[in-house]
Amino acid sequence: MERYKITFKRSVKKDLRRIANQDIPPILKRIDALAVELRPPACKKLGSKEVYRVRQGNYRIIYEIFDDKLVILIVIVANRSIVYRKQ
Repeated sequence: MERYKITFKRSVKKDLRRIANQDIPPILKRIDALAVELRPPACKKLGSKEVYRVRQGNYRIIYEIFDDKLVILIVIVANRSIVYRKQ
């Protein structure tokens, strides 16, 4: 299986600035793991599109998969209390 390329929406940079420094490395590690395992057992599909959610502590990573281009687009990284309001 080929490794997917991970890309970030511009707003994710802003999202990461709001997260505590000690929480960022595990989040980035989880994002990097998505390149190998696109749909881990703990992920949840959101809606009818190829949009998924994966948890990392109190944070949620919302991402979209483009199988034809071998790309994963990270859409939102935010605390669980506000992540679904941002979509």
